[in-house]
This record gives sequence, structure tokens and C-alpha cells, in this order.
Amino acid sequence: MNALTWLSGRCAQLNADQQRRLEQLPAAAALDTTALNQQRMVVVDVETTGLNLKRDELIAIGALVIENGAIDLSQQFECTLLRENHKVSASVLIHGLAPSVIAAGVEPAQALLDFMEFVGDSPLLAFHAAFDQRMLSRALKQSLGYRLQHNFFDVAQLAPLLCPDASLERAGLDDWIKHFGLQVQQRHNASADALATAELGLIMFSKARQQKLDNLLTLQQRLDQWSRRPRKHSL
Repeated sequence: MNALTWLSGRCAQLNADQQRRLEQLPAAAALDTTALNQQRMVVVDVETTGLNLKRDELIAIGALVIENGAIDLSQQFECTLLRENHKVSASVLIHGLAPSVIAAGVEPAQALLDFMEFVGDSPLLAFHAAFDQRMLSRALKQSLGYRLQHNFFDVAQLAPLLCPDASLERAGLDDWIKHFGLQVQQRHNASADALATAELGLIMFSKARQQKLDNLLTLQQRLDQWSRRPRKHSL
């Protein structure tokens, strides 16, 4: 069995083909000195039924690939997950996914296998990545018994690290979009937000190279140092 599965034996909800696909998923790649303009990264954004990390459910995934220093629009992933008995909540006003759309979605195990095959062993990039990582991790554990061990990078951390003069340390995605003058046609849609995050990611990688942080390993080390810096407190 794949070393990254949490459950022993066959997951009860998986058929034989799904179990085979689960076992063939590659292990997450370790960070190394691959140059940023040669690095494959999967940019991901998720939509959920709410913001409660323990109770709410993953309902949509949008993702695309940055590779060879550019957004590769030939590599895109978009999926709405089937959630039975899903009811209208306040989150519908944000993501726009009506219960009828979710009822017609893809069965979660199938959707999550499709997504992890799309990811492969690549690191992931998101905005406020901790939320996406937690929601994906819980969904993967529940549906596949799979432990997500891929490295995540957070544009919300990279941006203030690499652009300190912007004075936007606690800013949201819209703030950074406005700061760099990006033209975004749609928001609060998983695929659209992933594209906006990817555009910001390319800007961050350009800034990183200018600061001689030319690979993910070095960039992660610099992020770790930055996160441990003394913080100034207001009086």
C-alpha cells in the first residue's frame, strides 16, 4: 500500500480501480535547488461550505500549473464535489455554488483522486494556504485515507516578505491584486482565484530571483527566518 495512506487495508468506500490509483500516487517531492523558472508548482484554490475547519466540507477545487516560469493554461483542473443533503448556507452568496450544482458534482473519492493525480509530486501554492491545506487534508483523509504531505507555499506570506515596501503584511488577495494592478475578471470562484494567485505567484518568483532566492528550498528557509523575526507591537 502507498506509504502515505493512513488506513490499513482497503478503504471501504473505494472500488478496486480507485484503490489501485491511490496506491500509485507518487510521494511528495522534497524541496531542492531546482531553479524557480524550471520548477513545476500547482496553484490551488478551494471552495467550502463555510470556514469551520472541523465541520465544513470541501465542495470545489480549482487548480492550474506554473512551469518553466509561466502559467501553463494547458494544465488546469476544476471540479465540484458531490455532497449529499447539502443545504443552502451563507457561503453560497460568496462562491455561487447552488445545492443543485453540488448535487450534480463528482463523487468525492473520484474527485480527490483526479486532483492528486493532477498534482503529482509537485509542491502547491495558494493564498492563505493553511486553510486550503487543512480542508484538502481532511477531505483526503476522510475519502481516501490519504495523508497529504506535499509542501505548501503561501502567497499571503511570500508577498510581504518579498515586497516589504508595500506595507501590506496582513492584506488579502484583493489588496495584492490592486497593489500590482492586475486585471481580474472574476473572484470567489475556485478556478478564477487560482489564476489570480498564480499571477501573483509569478510576480513573487520574479521578486525572489532578484533577491537571490532562486529555488524553493532557499525561499522556504528565508520564510522560516522571516516568520521568527521579532514583531513590533503597537502601544
